[in-house]
Amino acid sequence: MNISETICSLATPQGIGAIAMIRLSGQNAFPVAANLFKNQTVFFEQQANYAKWAEVYDDNQLIDQIVVIKYGAPHSYTGEDMVEITCHGSKYIQQRILELLFKNGARMAEPGEFSMRAFLNGKMDLTQAEAVVDLIDSQTESSHKLAINQLKGNFSRKIKTLRTQFVELAALLELELDFSEEDVEFADRSKILHILSELKFEVTRLTESFKLGNVIKNGIPVAIIGKPNVGKSTLLNALLDDDRAIVSHIPGTTRDTIEDNFTINGVNFRLIDTAGIRITKDEIETIGIERTFKAIDKAEIILYMVDITDTTIEDIEQELLFLENEVDFIHKKFIIVANKIDKLEDLPSHFSQWNDYEVVYISARKDVNIETLKEMLSSHIAENNISEGTLLTNIRHYEIFLKIQENITKIEDGFAQKLPTDIIAIDINQILHDLGMVTGEITTNEVLNTIFGSFCIGK
Repeated sequence: MNISETICSLATPQGIGAIAMIRLSGQNAFPVAANLFKNQTVFFEQQANYAKWAEVYDDNQLIDQIVVIKYGAPHSYTGEDMVEITCHGSKYIQQRILELLFKNGARMAEPGEFSMRAFLNGKMDLTQAEAVVDLIDSQTESSHKLAINQLKGNFSRKIKTLRTQFVELAALLELELDFSEEDVEFADRSKILHILSELKFEVTRLTESFKLGNVIKNGIPVAIIGKPNVGKSTLLNALLDDDRAIVSHIPGTTRDTIEDNFTINGVNFRLIDTAGIRITKDEIETIGIERTFKAIDKAEIILYMVDITDTTIEDIEQELLFLENEVDFIHKKFIIVANKIDKLEDLPSHFSQWNDYEVVYISARKDVNIETLKEMLSSHIAENNISEGTLLTNIRHYEIFLKIQENITKIEDGFAQKLPTDIIAIDINQILHDLGMVTGEITTNEVLNTIFGSFCIGK
């Protein structure tokens, strides 16, 4: 990208609507835009940050009546002179205005080029630029909050605090290097190790928060599993309040995973209805069961459904032992969903023995206690006592923090082995470099192109 050029693009979605917006940015944005109007002097004299009605002409042909806003550098999104033109939503009008801008010296913006210029001009750091995409993609209240917090700079401030603490740690070690042969009192190793321990705790907390941050951002996967014909598809339909899955009394109706989304208290859940788990000679059903195990492996929450009219404690224990041999249940929320209570007058006495499990008694067909189950799903987020402002949600940040964790461990090992201070300082400097990579203080063209290449053209 040549950032000295003036760029333009459509900032609203392609297609026909009531209005559309075209953006223009660059050092020649005002002269390029002025050519759209018969009276260029009026445009140049227009006050910045004020919307004004105007008419766009191509020679003597009226193209459209528009609203135009000027933003003077550095007080704009990109930090450059910017113009925003709101026209009628006709595809023809949009194209004609863009052609006029091209004719007068602008070029089409590359994906993410407006936001890249904002980053390069110091209007935001890299984490805030990445939050722009998350904000555009946010579909729920929780994912919106995460994106807003990151866009406001909450995560950036956390990184800067960590970086300052690592700089102080590096300074203590540098002091030892500079005056190692002098009679100077240094901070003792116990103080250095204490500082390092506190930093390790915070880095580990942030790294581990990615699991929650990622599922809030992309939706929490919930696998509905159990034997055939226990009501899994009926439960999926009840939670979605829609006939999404085929329901039949014939066992083995669901032969593949069925996925759909629903929201509870601003959090998105991705429901996965799976094939019933049983021994079968049906080749297609066998493939479906294999996919069931893959869905369980990826799930954050498992709803294990049983038919309350035809289940014993021994049955459940045997099935759980079988499942544990196939799938790793560690760190997953596991809920036993006892279905078909509408067919019983009272709960069987043996159900009181389920003290080791989180259990909910429902009738998926009659919509009984479905709201209770939703509350149990929602509580999964509440159980994770992590501030939304300091969650990792970006895989790039997560991978960098994994490297930082490794280097902290190397530093601890270095102290334990009494390695020379200059060797230990190398690992601290690497951590400072990695933290700079998160915020964009240190970066490469490859990283920038990868990040901003995922943006839409008008952003």
